[in-house]
Amino acid sequence: MVPHGDVPDGDGFDVGRRLRQIRIQFALTQRELATRAGVAHGLISMIEQNRSSPSVASLRKILGGISMTMADFFEPDRPQDTKVVFRPEELIDLTSQLYRLNGETKSGKISLRQVGHARSHNLQILHEHYAPGADTGPTMLEHDSHEGGVVIAGELELTVGEQVQVLKPGDAYLFDSRTPHRFRNVHDCPCEVVSACSPPYL
Repeated sequence: MVPHGDVPDGDGFDVGRRLRQIRIQFALTQRELATRAGVAHGLISMIEQNRSSPSVASLRKILGGISMTMADFFEPDRPQDTKVVFRPEELIDLTSQLYRLNGETKSGKISLRQVGHARSHNLQILHEHYAPGADTGPTMLEHDSHEGGVVIAGELELTVGEQVQVLKPGDAYLFDSRTPHRFRNVHDCPCEVVSACSPPYL
């Protein structure tokens, strides 16, 4: 929980204000956005008042109600470019804003860094890091995409529907993202993954 008012993170980013601006831009009431996103009406109100900071999963679900990516949410003025090569420092960080706002450290968390402008290519490529204990959450993810990836280092537990597998370096996955799924690092070493999703989810 965070106090009412502006969110005092290092970059001065106000998630509540940004969400309210977007909702008004799309001419939606809080209830209409909640219905579209499939979340409780009270959640939208709490976030807009900065009385509650959303998790990555809950913010993504809300943005799904207006077909907006997290990259567009956090960097609305980022221009689409024609770059072909991206250096590590040029990847777009999709998660650190939320973790800072929630007062959480990297321990037990997930880092998702995007290559370029996903929407313009209809393809999202992510460099992912899962610290020990990191978990996408007990609520299974579902979205209208297809996704795949390769584990580069560490181990990652993948649940897709009724299947649960532990992937090790070199192991890969590919599935229809409409099937409920979850990612967890249940081991004591960090895990690194390179993944792709089309159309973009985050």
